This record gives sequence, structure tokens and C-alpha cells, in this order.
Amino acid sequence: MLCSTCRIRPPVTAEGLCILCAGPAGASAPMPAAPPFASPQQQLRSPDGLAKAVVILLAVCAAADLLAVLAGLNIRSLLGDALGSGLATLDDAEANRADNLYVASGVLQLLVMLATGVVFILWFRRVRLNAEVFDASMQQMKPGWAVGAWFVPIANLVLPRRIAGGIWTASAQTHTDGSWRTVSVAPVNLWWWAWVCSGLFSRYASQQYMKAEGAQEVMDAAGRMLLSDAFGIVAAVFAILFVRKLTRMQGERAALGVYPLS
Repeated sequence: MLCSTCRIRPPVTAEGLCILCAGPAGASAPMPAAPPFASPQQQLRSPDGLAKAVVILLAVCAAADLLAVLAGLNIRSLLGDALGSGLATLDDAEANRADNLYVASGVLQLLVMLATGVVFILWFRRVRLNAEVFDASMQQMKPGWAVGAWFVPIANLVLPRRIAGGIWTASAQTHTDGSWRTVSVAPVNLWWWAWVCSGLFSRYASQQYMKAEGAQEVMDAAGRMLLSDAFGIVAAVFAILFVRKLTRMQGERAALGVYPLS
């Protein structure tokens, strides 16, 4: 049986209204709990553990990016001094060490990024399944897309943000009188655009660095890589803020004990 007004949520009043449609009058009504024998997609599971792992890995990503920045500065300093003297002072052994350090920092970035990506997607799937319990009507795509959307070329620049928007809206805690609380989507937008721009610029910078041949070209390409790595640090910070905020929102929403069912 559904609310006689919105036809979405279970009724909590004698008039057949849900807690949101009943307004203040429904705030004192018994709050329906999630079905005790619900299907897996209708059971809440805490995202806290995965969120902590994601935050730690994102911090490691930022540290790896910082190491890459330092390695890039070392290369630029070495080449800058050499170019000032017409390459006469360039020490091949020192140049090789600087290049090896830069390559090693790049490998570290890749490994950490892969590990972070796996755990982040697991967390993203968890909060998406919880959002299905909070309010399935807010979700425009099936829960499976919380994983699949990241692997669709081109579309992965749009679909995950669309899914995140539905999760964010459904996870917004309601006021004590049952009305919806408006929560700014700024953390979602900052995370998403920083991630997309960082990824696209990183690909461009990497291609330019691989094509560079002369000392001046290598120095210029290293400068672009420096900017890319710095952008990666910013993206990691925004991602941490997004993960922490959404995880906290879901904890507050779950504590409220109201789970609209479609």
C-alpha cells in the first residue's frame, strides 16, 4: 500500500499519507523500518569501512602525485641549468637518475590509482544500493550501472555523475518534521569536474612527454606533467571531501529510520 497523495512511499497516518506528505502531523507517526526480509538491494549496509579505505588511498594518491611533482621539478632544474650552458654541464649519469626517479614515481602513481579505483567503485556501489532503499524513485539508472558506467568509453565522462546525483539526493537527511532538506551539490560537482579535467589533462600531458625529444621539449613537457600532477592532488582532495560528506549523509539518513519504497 502506498501514500494516497504521492503514490511512492508507505502511509504512516490514518488518512493514508506518507510522512513527507503528512508534514508536521506525520512527524509523530511511527516511522516504517526497512523490510526485515528485503532483497539484497533493499538492505542497508554501512559504507563507513569502504569510505575510510577510499580516503586513505586517495591520500596516498595525493602523496604519490606530490612525489611526481618533486621528481618533475628535479628534471626541470637539471635541464634548465644544462640549457643555460649549452648542455655542456649536463651529466649523463645524473640525468639518468633523474629520469629513473620520474619513471618510478609514475609507476607508483599508476599502481596506487588502480587500487584506489577498485575500492572507490566498491564504495560507490555500496552507497548506490543504499540509495535504492532510501528512495528508489530518485535513481534514474539501475544499481548495476554504479559499476558499469565507469567502463563505458566517452559515456564514463557523464554517467557516473548522473548516478552520483541520484545517490546524493536520496541520501539527503529529512528534517524532523518530515520535509526534505536541501543539500548543496557543490561537493559532487567539484569532485566530478576535478576528476574529469585532471584525467583528460593528464592523458594529454603524458602523450606530450612521451613525444618530447630535445632537451627543451622535455623540459616543457615536464612542466605540463607538473601541472597535471598538481591538478591530481586537487582532484584527490575534492574526492575525499565528496566521499566523507556522502558517507556521513547516508549515516544520518539511516539513523532517521525512514525508507521510502517505490
